Amino acid sequence: MSFTSFGFLLFFAILLLLYYILPKTWQWKLLLAGSLFFYAFAGISAMAYMAATIGSTWFCAREIGSLYAGYERWLAENKAVSDRETRKAKKAKAKAAARLWMLGGITFNFGALAVVKYTDFLLGNVNGLIGLFGGGEEAIALPHYLLPMGISFYIFQSMGYLLDVYRNKYPPQRHLGKFALFVSFFPQLIQGPISRYDALASSLLAEHGWDGGRVALGLERMLWGFFKKLVVADRLMAVVRTLSGSPEEYQGVYVLALMAVYAVTLYADFTGGIDVTIGAAECLGVEVAENFNRPFFSKSTAEYWRRWHITMGSWFRDYIFYPVSISKTMLGWTQKVKARWGVGAGKRFPVYLATMLTWFVTGVWHGASWNFIVWGLLNGLIILISQELEPLYAGFHERFPRLGRSLGWRVFQVGRTFWLMGAVRVLDCYRDVPVTFRAVGTIFTRFDPSVLWDGSMLKLGATGADWLAAGAGAALMLGVSLVQRRGGVRARLAERPLALRWAVFGALLLAVAVFGAYGVGFDANQFIYNQF
Repeated sequence: MSFTSFGFLLFFAILLLLYYILPKTWQWKLLLAGSLFFYAFAGISAMAYMAATIGSTWFCAREIGSLYAGYERWLAENKAVSDRETRKAKKAKAKAAARLWMLGGITFNFGALAVVKYTDFLLGNVNGLIGLFGGGEEAIALPHYLLPMGISFYIFQSMGYLLDVYRNKYPPQRHLGKFALFVSFFPQLIQGPISRYDALASSLLAEHGWDGGRVALGLERMLWGFFKKLVVADRLMAVVRTLSGSPEEYQGVYVLALMAVYAVTLYADFTGGIDVTIGAAECLGVEVAENFNRPFFSKSTAEYWRRWHITMGSWFRDYIFYPVSISKTMLGWTQKVKARWGVGAGKRFPVYLATMLTWFVTGVWHGASWNFIVWGLLNGLIILISQELEPLYAGFHERFPRLGRSLGWRVFQVGRTFWLMGAVRVLDCYRDVPVTFRAVGTIFTRFDPSVLWDGSMLKLGATGADWLAAGAGAALMLGVSLVQRRGGVRARLAERPLALRWAVFGALLLAVAVFGAYGVGFDANQFIYNQF
């Protein structure tokens, strides 16, 4: 069930009505039933995968919690009569048993994800190697497993919960139904964000009374998301498909156009979906984490990734980068590197290795193909090179302090980051690593800017009206982002007269109804991040 379907609007309207009519004690149960109904449209087999994740994670976390609670009870009863070594041994035994349950839950769930998402990729590469030595084109038949909707999101969210319980950050949720709601909460199933249990559960499981102002703000956020998706993203997607579908024909400036158009398309599509997610949750009184913070204003790649898909980045940072960089194995390797190549190499080694591993996993998370793996590794490499160049940047700014503080320099940094990220991002468009590198190379070998004004851009699957509607929508998005630097737009509008608020959102609703890319002549485009 897509967010942009009339079925979803009807589903959400009925759910919202029942949510505030039924007794408050039923609210979380209604959300669970509604979430399972929503996900049922992805198929019965998809629900089986989710049920397996919910059941296994809940059970493993409960066993971990029981081990920790058992130790605390023993300590309370025996602290006065036990020595330090006994207490330490008892705690270590509980921790070791908890570790087995944690590893079991992670192995089962990530194993299931690996099977359905990466089996074809791995076997396809094995077939390729066999072919190099004279084997058949498909020596091993590919199973072609169906990838359940949102499986990467809810498994990563569940494993974050399991790891937090193992780290004793908070006790496990003892109620299976309430934990199932945390995993399956329908607004975030399609494309996140990847929520943390301690941040989401407090409002998700609470009882909420009717608040007309809050519901109005939520509906406004949803409408803004629909505008981004239908007016901007879906109109520009035709251009992205045309340019990326014929890389031999569209070269040079067309590749630059693809970088720019796809950046706007992906941003409008992804943030539009997140706006619908956050708005729908807000209508229900549930607080969902923000996932973007004006990423196209970033002045470096590292800053960009702190602003883009924030919950994904924080997940990889907290559960992969930090644990890997400070693990006992890493510390042992670091000492060996330091002894052989010096202190500088020893300091860099854990950071370099953990960074590249984290970005490799990030690439694999996005998709089972080489273009995503190369995309992830390139991001990690760019960030590390930027870190190594920081002394050079510092020296430059020390020598030219006024230039470093100027508006022109900041604009240059933003533009540099935008195009650098665009160059890496087109790996997602072409889906072929050699093709992507050849296409980017034509920017320098076949540069012909005349295609920007000779009418060629009107032959890419979008009419002049499409460009005008999407361009006006993108300009409005930019204007809103600029205003948000001084505070939330909705909060500022809420301070204005009611007539002005109705006029603004009435105009936005009219724009979605008139200029939205749906109906005859348009396919119902799913959100780009559905595939993950």
